[in-house]
Amino acid sequence: MDAQGNLEHSTHRAGAPASSTARTGDSEQRTVLEAGAPKPLDMHVHIVGNGARGSGCWMKVGTAHRPLAAFMLRHIGVGVSTHAPEFDEAYANHLAKLVRESSLSAAVILAQDEVYDANGRKLDFGSFHVPNDYIFKLAREHPEFLPAASIHPARADALDQLDRCLEAGAVMLKLLPNCHNVNCSDARYKKFWERMAAAKLPLLAHTGGEHTVPVFDKKLADPRVLRLPLECGVTVIAAHCATKSGLTDPDYFHVLGEMFAQHPNLYADTSAFNTPIRGRNIHACLREPFASRLVHGSDYPVPIFGHWAWLQRFVDWSNFRRCELVGNVLEKDYQLKLAMGFPPEHFTRAWSLLRSP
Repeated sequence: MDAQGNLEHSTHRAGAPASSTARTGDSEQRTVLEAGAPKPLDMHVHIVGNGARGSGCWMKVGTAHRPLAAFMLRHIGVGVSTHAPEFDEAYANHLAKLVRESSLSAAVILAQDEVYDANGRKLDFGSFHVPNDYIFKLAREHPEFLPAASIHPARADALDQLDRCLEAGAVMLKLLPNCHNVNCSDARYKKFWERMAAAKLPLLAHTGGEHTVPVFDKKLADPRVLRLPLECGVTVIAAHCATKSGLTDPDYFHVLGEMFAQHPNLYADTSAFNTPIRGRNIHACLREPFASRLVHGSDYPVPIFGHWAWLQRFVDWSNFRRCELVGNVLEKDYQLKLAMGFPPEHFTRAWSLLRSP
């Protein structure tokens, strides 16, 4: 990325590594895959930054969210304040280290576009921004990272931006409809979805409640707003399986299950399932119609704890204690889900969905 923030062509290409080796040596964890099989992939990992050294990122953490933001950083072990000039570099380097020292082969890192109204006017809303240029830069610098772009389809230059990101090597597009103010079934976005479908670029769309970043329109958390991109042929991954984040949120989990029968190109991820509320449908996720449509994601840097899984008897005491001793939060999320009963293919299925430039 040059001083003007122009995209350079990404040399990083998505692909499934040839083999995997267990990190812990526990045969019961099923972490060893056969030679030639793809290694596990985390396809839901957030990048954040303050932009102090030119990354283009910004953060606006409100008073109510400051304790949570500080706790997240302590939990993942970055060791640098969000106000520090070196924060952006420290965050990215620490994340790359966690991926290297885990059972994962790679992590899909997510850009975060700004918020626009339906007419393409940028709004002063949102708590953080991560430019596409920065994501591609990190993917060039770290072989552990695969770049996912973020483009609000109401932008006047949305199609141009999409073509630029495809050329730069985007493997996926990420949006939070309820936070970005994107009604994905708005007919004005049809050309955007058709271009994505033609390029085989999947859409990772937030579904269900949200309490980490500001919500613009709660109604857009409903997975049914994703019908138009699905009908246009886009492979859509419903983040969080449309589950509740807070006690008062609507639960769209069973709505999502009904949608699987109508849309063979619809998938979902298990990101943030090791939090108090989102993971309460684990048993249903291990059965059809969910089991064959789910992919692994952590939602890093969202905290990972095994207490909720143990209290709900999704994991036994010995596995809970074993996982709690894992200091690497990406590895902990992976090991907890293995202990819950998610099969090896759950952690590798995303390879078949991502765009390979």
